[in-house]
Amino acid sequence: MSQPPATRSIPLTEQHRWRAYWVCVAVAALTILDLSKVNVGLPSIEDALGAGSTELQLIVAGYVLTFGLTLVPAGRIGDQRSRKTLFVIGLSLFTLTSLVAALAPTIEVLLIARLLQGVAAGIQMPQVLGLIQELFHGAERGKAFGLFGATIGLATAFGPTLGGLMIAIGGPEDGWRGIFWMNVPLALAAIGLALWLLPETRHPSKKPLSLDPVGLGLFAVSVVSLMWPFLFTTGSPDDNPARWWALVVFVLAITAFIAWERRYAASGRHPLVPLALFGVSSYRNGAALASVYFAAMPSMFLLTTLYLQHGLCLEAVFAGMVGIGFALMSAVGSWVGGNLVNRIGRPLVVWGLTILLVGIGLLVLVAFVTPPAVTPWAMAGAMTIGGVGGGLIISPNQTLTLMDIPVKQGGLAGSVGQLGQRIGTAIGTAVTLSLFYST
Repeated sequence: MSQPPATRSIPLTEQHRWRAYWVCVAVAALTILDLSKVNVGLPSIEDALGAGSTELQLIVAGYVLTFGLTLVPAGRIGDQRSRKTLFVIGLSLFTLTSLVAALAPTIEVLLIARLLQGVAAGIQMPQVLGLIQELFHGAERGKAFGLFGATIGLATAFGPTLGGLMIAIGGPEDGWRGIFWMNVPLALAAIGLALWLLPETRHPSKKPLSLDPVGLGLFAVSVVSLMWPFLFTTGSPDDNPARWWALVVFVLAITAFIAWERRYAASGRHPLVPLALFGVSSYRNGAALASVYFAAMPSMFLLTTLYLQHGLCLEAVFAGMVGIGFALMSAVGSWVGGNLVNRIGRPLVVWGLTILLVGIGLLVLVAFVTPPAVTPWAMAGAMTIGGVGGGLIISPNQTLTLMDIPVKQGGLAGSVGQLGQRIGTAIGTAVTLSLFYST
């Protein structure tokens, strides 16, 4: 089997490496922030644009769907060509689509902008993971992923607070537009820093780009058919039960995809998804755990925010602030976990899961037993406990998942793992919203 071309070495000083790292992490945080901060704006968008439950569903889950669809091919191109170039392309598209979303006159325009914004996020995220893999090694990589997990945890949990603040500043009618406006100056600044600080990681290859088009088509059909029935589960009496037949298409498409990828690899070419990745137990187990985690956690934040706004009539900015404790403790937990993971290993993640489950149990309990005036404060306390566990899961699991993966496959392996997370988030969000609106 032919080997991919070797990556050119990156002769960077430690200071330059960390500057490049923080550009990557800041952009990843901006991407994830757009997942969580839009949640708090859903009631405002519903009132301003007359959106129904299906449209609101697609604003959240549609972004995640196109995000996931783009991850694997973008990671593949980044591994074969220039991660820096794709990073800037994705960030530029993210800026443009954020501008369109902020100016959207109708719900249809907003939906199109969100779908394309997901494509932009899917282009840039694999380059972040690939660059971290390439810039850091050994214990230093654990530290880097610890900081990465801390930042992502902060972005996820502070998103609703920032979204609520934008609505408070802009008012209930147009405040939701500020959620998208804030992306524009931040992304423009990030483009300038990326062009200045990110290293070139172009592979010196004259071979044409290998993307496995048949595999890409089967992959797209698999993901869309899996997501389709969940995207259109809104809890409405008008929900068409025939949508669940799409899962039959998924089974057929994923079976054909696996068979094709094996045949493609056996012919000496490079498949879209090297199935050998899942033969590495650390990668397989870590990717599965991350997928389940990201199915649960964004949904928990979304449901909590909607409950506080619709159920307890809390203003958006205060509903978002309930998650601040989770954000802060998740950041601390990620930093500690990133530094301990090389010594303790997988048990650290198990401890994190145990603490997180305690926090979630308390969150459910206080929703039932506390009076409405106390509930937001009690929920904030429960989420603070859960944040400690979340931090001990994210960064240690990321480090352990990619520990045995060759650097040259870092972008692709990271993007396949991210795909599982995005599919988990989309399904979890769809199920959560359908349950919420149906009750």
